[in-house]
Formats: sequence, structure tokens, C-alpha cells
Amino acid sequence: MKAVIQRVSSARVEVENLVVGEIGKGLLILLGVGRDDTREDLDWLVQKISNLRIFSDENGKMNLSVKDVSGNALVISQFTLFASTKKGNRPSFIGAGDPDEAAGLYEGFIDQLGKEIGKAVECGEFGAMMDVSLTNTGPVTITIDTKNKI
Repeated sequence: MKAVIQRVSSARVEVENLVVGEIGKGLLILLGVGRDDTREDLDWLVQKISNLRIFSDENGKMNLSVKDVSGNALVISQFTLFASTKKGNRPSFIGAGDPDEAAGLYEGFIDQLGKEIGKAVECGEFGAMMDVSLTNTGPVTITIDTKNKI
């Protein structure tokens, strides 16, 4: 699994001009599921993201997690995180997971992240064309790939 995590003061996602997910302070997570991803990847990534200390403490140091600041989360499916641009100018998405299997891991990620942070997680619509808007605070943007844990 690959994730792009952005610390935001607000974020929202629309499908066909209807808001389907919206948060204030928290994390916008673009989540890609790969062909070889498993429940183990999901479990590891949820723990990593929910405990990632990227919010400022009283001294202005990035020392607090989304849980520590009672922040929210908005998760957007993003198969294009698996784009390969090695050959030519048109990206290949052969590394992206099968949509049916990926949808299950995506939903599992949302459910488990919600349990971990203690609140419902907002989300986009898997496989839909979405418009995402956000205010990145910092800016802080972190990428994580479960195949590169070390």
C-alpha cells in the first residue's frame, strides 16, 4: 500500500458536485492499494499513520499525532500512486491492485483507522471521479510505502 498523508486545516471531496466527505483539522490520506498488498500491509499502515507525529506541540515541534490533537481523517482511493513512468510518457498502472480486492482493503483501512483514532473517518467514493480540495498546513506532506518499512 502507498499513502500520501497531508496535514490539513480542512479538506473535502466531491463526486458529481456533491460533497461526500469533509473534515476540519486532521489528515487527508491518498491511499493506493497494490497487487501484492495484504491485511498485514493495512494493519501496519493504520498504526503508522495514526501514530505519526506531524502536528505541532506547545513548543511548535512536530510531536503530536492525529489522535493527540483529536483530529479527523479523510481517505481518498488513489490507484495512480502506482503509476510507472519508466517507459514512454503514458503512465502504466499495472502495479495497482485488482479493483475488487483493492476496494476491500480500502474499506478495511477506513474502518480500522476509525477505530484507531476513535472517530468516524470521512472518505471519497472508491473508483469514482472525484474533486478533492484541501488546505495543507505547513505544508506537511509525507509519503509511506508498506513495501519499504525499513
